[in-house]
Amino acid sequence: MLSMEQYAQQILEFVRDNRDWAAPIVFLLAFGESIAFVSLVLPFWAILVGLGTLMQASGLDLPVLLVAAAIGAALGDWLSYWLGFHYHEQISKMWPLSRYPELLPRGQDFMKKYGAWAIVFGRFSGPLRASVPLAAGIFEMDKWKFQLANWSSAFLWAFVLLAFGDVIGVVIKWFWQSLGLS
Repeated sequence: MLSMEQYAQQILEFVRDNRDWAAPIVFLLAFGESIAFVSLVLPFWAILVGLGTLMQASGLDLPVLLVAAAIGAALGDWLSYWLGFHYHEQISKMWPLSRYPELLPRGQDFMKKYGAWAIVFGRFSGPLRASVPLAAGIFEMDKWKFQLANWSSAFLWAFVLLAFGDVIGVVIKWFWQSLGLS
């Protein structure tokens, strides 16, 4: 059985060899990272940063990947909100939230304290990323406020992850060149 690192490496190699698949893969990774249950188990954000490191070397287009990641992330959070909105009581009894009962109350407290900003801040925190959209749905946050915070933070999050990876890629390339190894 492959480890997460091996899966990540295979995805990165596939994208490096098949650039046309980069945007759909980034979309799926961001979507998975933003769905409440999936994001608790699979750290797709690390693969997204890894893809960012490939942009310079592989000729991947930052704007295209940025839009793909942002749309995937926003739709993932939208689905999490919808699940919370429609399945108030049942959601806390579902795996993996049943194993981590503190996540929803933490998400609720965070949401009460920061309102729509909780969606923005929560997107950048692993456990909160999983619970805040659910809590927003469970506690019936205004749909339009949620969507405004959701979509704007999705673009910010996508930019930060991919640009961070891109900067790492540039630094690595510079480092290898300065050592005369590239």
